[in-house]
Amino acid sequence: MKKNSYSLFNNILLGVGLFLIIAMAGCSNNKPVDREYLQEIEEWHERRINSLKESDSWLSLAGLFWLKEGVNSFGSSQENQLKFPSGKCPAEMGRFLLQDSSVSVQINENVAVFYNDQKISTMTLKDDSQGAPDVLRYGSLSWYIIQRGNRYGVRLKDSESDLLKNFKGIERFPVDPDWRVTANFLPYDSVKIIEVPNILGTIGKDPSPGKLVFQINGQNYALDPIAAPEDKRWFIIFSDATSGEETYGAGRFLYIDAPGDNQTAIIDFNKSYNPPCAFTPYATCPLPPEQNHLALRVTAGEKNYQGYAH
Repeated sequence: MKKNSYSLFNNILLGVGLFLIIAMAGCSNNKPVDREYLQEIEEWHERRINSLKESDSWLSLAGLFWLKEGVNSFGSSQENQLKFPSGKCPAEMGRFLLQDSSVSVQINENVAVFYNDQKISTMTLKDDSQGAPDVLRYGSLSWYIIQRGNRYGVRLKDSESDLLKNFKGIERFPVDPDWRVTANFLPYDSVKIIEVPNILGTIGKDPSPGKLVFQINGQNYALDPIAAPEDKRWFIIFSDATSGEETYGAGRFLYIDAPGDNQTAIIDFNKSYNPPCAFTPYATCPLPPEQNHLALRVTAGEKNYQGYAH
């Protein structure tokens, strides 16, 4: 009896061991990764996750309200044009006034709204197209004005949002050094203005200094980065054959260093990350330009975020 129990125990251990080996092989790309490079990616990912845990990160977005010309009342009451979260603020807080592309706010006398730790009653608000916007606060709520085309909106954040509280991180593909590629930079004769669609259904115009051409498995691919001539860091919005499957359907973002004197740049797809719209319906993300769809599976960087049902 003891002998049979001992044999059964050994068989169970062997089975568990084989399962772990198979599982580890399935989660690994079976390629040696330089320890310094792996540490670089892990530190980058840690900074990324920590930024999302901050009290005013994209995970704190609690609303986006587009202003109409004229008076726009706000507060938690259903009677307001802009309904802030119930239980977070008074029923009637005040009103925004949109007039001639300028937004001002008037706060009701009995409501303590703060700007830079100073209680305010009325104020003309700088929007995000003019640099850092003016941020107003009440309790755990904060809000500011955004401009998108000819539209003005109030972006609301809540430092105690459920999405922020319940954030558990983002799943990634295994780090693979083969996805760190060298691209040749082919400058345009002059800075080209490319069309960049956004989640609102409008088209933005952004500068692109040239085309980045690179090879994956012997095939040529190209991306148009977004950057002004003096920028040291270039922004890339791309989609690929994993978009809508393993990764976010509307593509991913990536930053790279500007090319050096040899006209080459490093594109590290292991640092591809989700746009804010992968986390919240209240963001206004740009989408990949048509020419930035890669006809291959980029199995590197962040996968689709599972904590938000689109």
